[in-house]
Amino acid sequence: MPDSVCDPLGYYRNNTVTSRALIEAVVKAGVRYFIFSSTAAVYGTPARMPVREDDPTVPTSPYGSSKLMTEIMLRDAGAAYGLRYMVLRYFNVAGADPLGRTGQSTKGATHLIKVAVETALGLRPTLSVFGTDYATPDGTCIRDYIHVSDLVAAHCDSLAYLRDGGASATLNCGYGRGFSVLDVIDTVKRVAGVDFKVELAPRRAGDPAQIVAACDRVRSTLGWQPRFNDLQTIVAHALAWSASFRNAPANRQPSPRSAARL
Repeated sequence: MPDSVCDPLGYYRNNTVTSRALIEAVVKAGVRYFIFSSTAAVYGTPARMPVREDDPTVPTSPYGSSKLMTEIMLRDAGAAYGLRYMVLRYFNVAGADPLGRTGQSTKGATHLIKVAVETALGLRPTLSVFGTDYATPDGTCIRDYIHVSDLVAAHCDSLAYLRDGGASATLNCGYGRGFSVLDVIDTVKRVAGVDFKVELAPRRAGDPAQIVAACDRVRSTLGWQPRFNDLQTIVAHALAWSASFRNAPANRQPSPRSAARL
């Protein structure tokens, strides 16, 4: 999200303009069902926690705004053309395939768990914590982390729901439990069995202090049952993937200094 503050037009091009073109193509081709990857960033800084799907959407970053615009386009396309859709608002996706077949390999990735794992493996010299003065128990931001495999299952369940005649809907994808930045770092250190350097840095623009999902609706609507609702498991799978990816022939080293995005 901080990246979008620096490059708002790039995010509006990727997340809004391109989505508009895709939705138009879908409508023209007669596609009946559409699943959209949205984000918890559409809520901005929620007035209550956990945040529910019908709470106000007041994004604090161009990233959140660009995703919200696509949600609005889908709503209007559904009303005008009969397109049935599912908007899945991702919270913080992490982990990797439990069998080690795939995981996050983006060069210079900024997601906290990915960055912390790479720091534990010696691929980065240090990890920066952005903001220690938030109104949270330990002063760092709190996020709801969801295992990527459980998110994949939510997509499969969404398609089955739409094919069975389900109405268009918007659903949070999280576990309903938050962990602070320091909680995550401590978990990574414990699972990896190593210590690593952590630097404290000022807050970044666009980062809300806390955001945790109310996730009862995704369970009741889709019958979704998460299998990996455990931070230690998420970290262990991310660690195993990053370790194997480090040894892959095509692997490229990430940027020297970490800049974790929650």
